[in-house]
Amino acid sequence: MTDAQQLERTLVLVKPDGVARGLVGEVLGRIERKGYRLEAIELRMATRELLAEHYHEHRRKPFYEPLVEFMLSGPIIAVVASGDRVIEGFRSLAGATDPTAAAPGTIRGDLARDWGVGVTKNIVHGSDSRESAEREIALWFPGL
Repeated sequence: MTDAQQLERTLVLVKPDGVARGLVGEVLGRIERKGYRLEAIELRMATRELLAEHYHEHRRKPFYEPLVEFMLSGPIIAVVASGDRVIEGFRSLAGATDPTAAAPGTIRGDLARDWGVGVTKNIVHGSDSRESAEREIALWFPGL
């Protein structure tokens, strides 16, 4: 690795809609084809307590409770991915949060649908900064 490279780790979640629709392989394949390394993968049911910590900054927003209920609605694939500028790179790979606005070629642009039910079911979550990644990885993978 050169000095110009910035090795990072990020948390990626394949949300319940992605798991239910059988898109886990597609999402993980896109991460690997981009050249990132999968360091940890776990299929799990989130708890309300874990989600309260994960979405702490949103707890007073109107979408918080519907989001938590959605994330409790089925299994989630939690992934730690690493690579050069992986945080920025995965967020670009994921596309815009709103599936309707997400560009073709992105995970959300190609695979997510706008369900129009108040909660955006957009297939994936990715950490938005190094600080968030460290905090989120510690929550989802405390032994890592």
